[in-house]
Amino acid sequence: MHSQQRRDSRFVARLKQKLGISLGLFYLYDARPLNGVRTCVLPVAERARLTFSLVTPSYNQGRYIGETINSVLSQSYPLLEYVIQDSLSADETPEVIASFHDPRLRAFYEKDTGQANAINRGFLRTSGDIMAYLNSDDLLLPDALTQVAAYFEANPDVDALYADRLIIDEQSNVIGHWRLPAHSSAVTRVVDYVPQETLFWRRSLWEQAGGKLDDTLQFAMDWDLVLKFQSVGANIAHIPVFTGAFRVHASQKTQAALTAGKREMRHVRNRYTRRSAQYFLFPLHVLYLFRHVMLDARPLE
Repeated sequence: MHSQQRRDSRFVARLKQKLGISLGLFYLYDARPLNGVRTCVLPVAERARLTFSLVTPSYNQGRYIGETINSVLSQSYPLLEYVIQDSLSADETPEVIASFHDPRLRAFYEKDTGQANAINRGFLRTSGDIMAYLNSDDLLLPDALTQVAAYFEANPDVDALYADRLIIDEQSNVIGHWRLPAHSSAVTRVVDYVPQETLFWRRSLWEQAGGKLDDTLQFAMDWDLVLKFQSVGANIAHIPVFTGAFRVHASQKTQAALTAGKREMRHVRNRYTRRSAQYFLFPLHVLYLFRHVMLDARPLE
């Protein structure tokens, strides 16, 4: 069964590459330096007004978490509170966290029931205007917070936003990217293309949507959150810049338990959209992918 699933996955990946579709794929080209990629191009606000609340859930990612923390604390945007919620890591994680001395960073060490539960605990300790979470192996790209704040300031009607994604390997070299079309609430009901590490939202929306991630979920809590936002009428936007990097590595949860993750995604999909309606959204999905291919035709700068 599992070998058949792997063969099917390889076939789908090859077909996507032939069609020029990078969404859902993670190994797209030979590794290149991360610092050689231009990431942010939007105009920025003259003065910082919005405060960011970022949470990193942490458990035994000592190899990567230092780079994650540095990507947050090195942001040029000044108004930031950063919480690391660690589930009693047994590796070098506590020592890595302790090596950072920055008043914007607070770390808490306590057992949780999973990633979503850790994120919920972390957010309870924050009070900023704009919220996001960053996993302990992913990165914010330079000036990401400045770009996000500028967009929220210029568009007060926008409740949440996300951006484009770089994909990096274990050595933090770029091995792929996702360029996305404008947000489609219809397509998002049936497939998750929102890069989690680029997703930001207003605290007012978080509270309106219940103020917590579904901590019964272990894989698709980010998609469930976006669909929950949509269900309360959120105005969600996509901005055409790279603001985050998603790391692919062997010990990653999404790689180690792909089958369970797919099962959970089906559960989330069916929670928000009747199965009969999902088939009628297929043409919109095809159109979305066509727009993605047109956008992705230009080379990565």
